[in-house]
Amino acid sequence: MASDRMVTQRAARWVDDRVGAAGWVSKALGKVFPDHFSFMLGEVAVYCFVTLVITGVFLTFFFEPSQRDVVYHGHYAPLVGQHMSAAYQSAVRLSFDVRSGLVVRQMHHWAALIFVAALVAHLCRIFFTGAFRRPRELNWIIGVTLLLLVIANGFAGYSLLDDLLSGTGLRVAYSIAQSIPFVGSTAAAWVFGGEYPAESIISRLFVIHVLVLPALIVGMLSVHLALVWRQKHTQFAEPAAEPPRTEHNVVGTRLWPTYTAKSLSLLFSVLAVIGLLGGLVQINPIWLYGRYEPATVSVGAQPDWYMGWLEGALRLMPPWEIRALGHTVPNVFFPGALMPGLTFLALYAWPFLERHFTGDDREHHLLDRPRDRPVRTALGLATFTFYTVLFVAGSDDVVASRLQVSVNAMVVALRTLLLVLPVAVGLLSWKWCRDLAAGDLERPEPTEPAEPATPDGGSPAEPAQPAEATQPTEVVQPAEATQPV
Repeated sequence: MASDRMVTQRAARWVDDRVGAAGWVSKALGKVFPDHFSFMLGEVAVYCFVTLVITGVFLTFFFEPSQRDVVYHGHYAPLVGQHMSAAYQSAVRLSFDVRSGLVVRQMHHWAALIFVAALVAHLCRIFFTGAFRRPRELNWIIGVTLLLLVIANGFAGYSLLDDLLSGTGLRVAYSIAQSIPFVGSTAAAWVFGGEYPAESIISRLFVIHVLVLPALIVGMLSVHLALVWRQKHTQFAEPAAEPPRTEHNVVGTRLWPTYTAKSLSLLFSVLAVIGLLGGLVQINPIWLYGRYEPATVSVGAQPDWYMGWLEGALRLMPPWEIRALGHTVPNVFFPGALMPGLTFLALYAWPFLERHFTGDDREHHLLDRPRDRPVRTALGLATFTFYTVLFVAGSDDVVASRLQVSVNAMVVALRTLLLVLPVAVGLLSWKWCRDLAAGDLERPEPTEPAEPATPDGGSPAEPAQPAEATQPTEVVQPAEATQPV
């Protein structure tokens, strides 16, 4: 045992002599991260991405990205003898003929859904607490870009299977691309490889899904995490906490061993939840949908949840078109291309818009409470309500069927809610935040207990003050540390 330890130490010294990483590693392991459950949302997203990579590598061994016509002869009896694309056949075979194939495919799908959900929740936390302010504007832009890339990659992934549901989504995407004025037809033909349904779209989506977009996501994640490491982590003020959180320190747990143990436990928890969902909760049963045929549209077709707001916008948009100068801007352009473009443009611009209107150009390392920023909170909740109504509208036919009302009545009701509900939520949340902030100001300060008198009736002697330290104290409590910014 001792000899093995000496060999390991010699090998470590040999590597360090040539790399010189011991000092950096020692400093990195002592880095402090603040403690708050909302800070773990970003890590949940990262661990979902890790799951996607692992399961995705497994799936690529069995998936054939081709629209070549084949005849199915697998274990799923209802499809035996039917003509279908090689992509659809390989996905069905993966589900029924490959050991653990269905579990891994469903884990991959669930991980994608949770990945986007964690990113959205992380983005909301950053927005409502003001973590996007100087000096973190660049990281906000990278985070919004990550969200856009992940949504695009998710859509490309579930469009690969060439079943009836994914084919319907591709047809909608082709129509949206064609609706863009002047460049739409050319762009759609270039992406799809010709008129819809083009034969090369599956192979192109495969390259985009497994190579191009994942590489961009890895690059963006790396830059994002590097900036978090460089700029230090934000933290909540917590005035009553000891030691106090300020703009000039970071209070929390060190990377090693405490934070590492928490992070690893979160990783295994995420893997366990995704594994349970993949094994017990069915999702995207493509064998029930059948192969894609351009002339067929399934009833109650629903995209993945992160595309629901776009589907809802398409359904609620009135039948309006613009005709001018010999050109027509079709109806689908406004909800399908213009609105998503304005949505992400507003997200990119928000840090700069808030800085312009508030005049606040200071650096911020302490987070806001949402109640302390009523305008931002009201606008954020109003916007969230707007897209929630659109999300519900994406399944208006299913909801109408369950409620036993007409689809037309449901559309009218949702259009009304889309205009009224965000304004109402915004005003109520603004008022609520103002009232909460006013209550904080009116709350009396805690009074200190009266000092006991000495036997002779005088004041007690002042306790001796400890000598002032010349260096900031790193470890404050056994489980907490503070680090200067």
